[in-house]
Amino acid sequence: MTDREIIALCKKGDRSAFDELILKYQNHVFNIAYGMLSDYEDASDAAQEVFIKIYRGLPSFREQASFTTWMYRICSNVCSDMLRKRQRRGMQISIDDDGPENPAAELPASEPGPDERLEQNERQRAVRDAIASLRSEYREIIVYCDIEQMSYDETAKILRCPVGTVKSRLNRARNALRKKLSEKRELF
Repeated sequence: MTDREIIALCKKGDRSAFDELILKYQNHVFNIAYGMLSDYEDASDAAQEVFIKIYRGLPSFREQASFTTWMYRICSNVCSDMLRKRQRRGMQISIDDDGPENPAAELPASEPGPDERLEQNERQRAVRDAIASLRSEYREIIVYCDIEQMSYDETAKILRCPVGTVKSRLNRARNALRKKLSEKRELF
């Protein structure tokens, strides 16, 4: 079933259609939220908030943009709001959460040895730390373009800016990330 068909059913009050929408996109929304917030619990809360906003907003969704663009825009707004609240309260970002519920901490099926795992975890932690320390506009662009591998056009629609702005901001974000990671050269 296409997104349009699912959305049409949702607008008619079909809750199972909305469940299907959640199942289809929950991992994408969570991954974007985790990339922007760098905290498992906050990302889970953000993903839940995104789907609540989608549920409430679907009746007025006019389908001028694609559903995914609209959904990612909502996700971006929710995460930005959470980051602003976090700054006002002076909360720290937890980038060292390697608990079993953290999908970034999962090991591949063919497990490397203990030394390789330790090195891999240190590299992942260094990258997460570097991304988390970027300005929010750079962190957002890295998540959409490099982690979620969205096109420049799609990212521009989500962020409501020209494609040229996406390209230049991504270049600056990558340079900032490269600079931060160069300090940890021994890991790479």
